[in-house]
Amino acid sequence: MLRIADTRTGQLVEVPAAPRRLLRSCVHLPDTGTAPDTGTGLGPVHLRVPLIGDVLARTAELNGLQVVTVLTTPELTHEQARALERVMAVLGIHPPAVTGAHRPDAALGGPADIHVTAAGAAPVDAGAGALIEVGRVATTPPTEGTPAFPDLTGLPDATIPETADPLAVRLLLLGRPYATPVTVTGSALAEARRTLRDWRRSVADWAQQPSRPIPADLLRQSHTALAENLDVAAVLTLLAEVAERPDVPPGAKFETFAHLDRVLGLDLARDVGH
Repeated sequence: MLRIADTRTGQLVEVPAAPRRLLRSCVHLPDTGTAPDTGTGLGPVHLRVPLIGDVLARTAELNGLQVVTVLTTPELTHEQARALERVMAVLGIHPPAVTGAHRPDAALGGPADIHVTAAGAAPVDAGAGALIEVGRVATTPPTEGTPAFPDLTGLPDATIPETADPLAVRLLLLGRPYATPVTVTGSALAEARRTLRDWRRSVADWAQQPSRPIPADLLRQSHTALAENLDVAAVLTLLAEVAERPDVPPGAKFETFAHLDRVLGLDLARDVGH
């Protein structure tokens, strides 16, 4: 069962309503004039909204649901549309079934079960589906000529040097509850890069040991956190604890990280075999 806190009521609601096993998700990109620019007319919040939509879909699939996602957008220039597509790709966001839909119900095959939008930008066509609002993203001024929020549009893919790893941005944006505002700083981004580097090295080391099943308590805690309002931050905290626990065998640590990365999308097994 996947339950989301509907912003309108503050109450947890089951999505989709039982017994249907298809989740219709409508992600609404904010207007390009509502957030700081990253050089393309798209601000950091324009990345966080589809990112949360991606985590929602991944969590639903982990719970055995089928998911169809559409992304509604304001009018974008050709360059902005290509930049959005590029940034979503390097952030590991699965492409929606339809982008730019002006009639989301038709694209979804029915009314949306849930709408994902930026805080304070509730869509006028949200209908009766549950509404979740994603917190704003702020950036600090550049220091020594280095912007806190990197330009992701020119990166070739996610398998690039740590200093420009876009998945560090993904980790940073997932490190707070989705409704909580996030401030991106150079130091926070550097810490996210270090965490990814350390976890990937550990996962590669653990992969050399005999596989062991994920401990039942860890599986239960992580799935409960995800199913109860997408508490990804709690899952990240859990992984940090698991990495240091001497009572969890290396093979079980590997399976735990690999399993939960299906939702996190951080490419944690990237260094296995290297």
